[in-house]
Amino acid sequence: MPGWSLYRSSAIRPVTTFTAHKVTEHSILSASCWILKMLTLDPVDFLILGAGWTSNFLIPQLKSSFITFAATTTTGHDGTIPFKYEPSSSSTSQYSKLPSAKTVLVTFPLKGEGQSKQITSLYRQVHGDQNNWIQLGSTGIFSASHWNDCSSPYNTENERAVAEDEMLELNGCVLNLAGLYGGERDPKNWVTRVAKTKDEVKGKKGERQFPMFWSPVVVADSRPEAAQLLTNPALHLIHGADVARAIIAVHNSFTHSKRWLLTDLRVYDWWDLIQDWGAKARARASDALGVERAEELQYEKWVGELMEEEGVKALPRAAEGLGRVLDSRAFWAKMGTWPREGRVG
Repeated sequence: MPGWSLYRSSAIRPVTTFTAHKVTEHSILSASCWILKMLTLDPVDFLILGAGWTSNFLIPQLKSSFITFAATTTTGHDGTIPFKYEPSSSSTSQYSKLPSAKTVLVTFPLKGEGQSKQITSLYRQVHGDQNNWIQLGSTGIFSASHWNDCSSPYNTENERAVAEDEMLELNGCVLNLAGLYGGERDPKNWVTRVAKTKDEVKGKKGERQFPMFWSPVVVADSRPEAAQLLTNPALHLIHGADVARAIIAVHNSFTHSKRWLLTDLRVYDWWDLIQDWGAKARARASDALGVERAEELQYEKWVGELMEEEGVKALPRAAEGLGRVLDSRAFWAKMGTWPREGRVG
């Protein structure tokens, strides 16, 4: 295809190199600026609407898989196509600047009734109906009190879930993702958000009941899975590189009208992580909290004392006692691929 032959040209070389394991300081989008500008109106295999953090992992894998692509950002920076979704607009002018694609990935949240219908309709008015749509969402909507999988009940009143259900009615596919990490997103940095006292660590005791993560909480990240950091004794994660593999797997073997739940197949115990990461969390907290306050964060001691008090003989605690937990085997088994990034370090 012309797009790929352009990228392979010896006259065009990326300014930086990215791998699935390390995201360097400059975005992968910068490396592709020439390509994306030249491909704006050429048909492509894959279109990313909203090239943010996930694209740092997705774009290298699209390239290595010989999948032609284009990407948008709201400002058109780094050679991407400028595109800003406007829920109140019925104009197709923005969509005429996008290429035709076999698969369209929506990374930004669509909310409530009508938005999924609108964005797909406006795109298809310009480019026809021969395209599949993937919407990224959050596992935070799932509401079973203990084990949750892709068939479990979820909060159907959640505004993102409403839009996702609408996308499913349009034969799209929804990928509900666990907590995202990789590159600059380091879960070790979450420890001080989760707990700054022994009582807050104890709050992750784990009971077989639904954690009230729908209650208003003040966190830096407003996504449902971020709110769970403060309330759930279990943590679920997925690396950006595994998210990219999942997206490409759906592109290659599309599942129409299907909602999937994605994790790295692990259930992490917050007590185990806090005990393991305590020293590093304390060191990193010095700048934000001050050295004296940071030294008061005796994570290792608190977890040890709680183990004695609660009769916990070893860490990690079993998933059966950690309240709401997630099972994502169905997706990986269906796609015939499995997470490769291993356990969070």
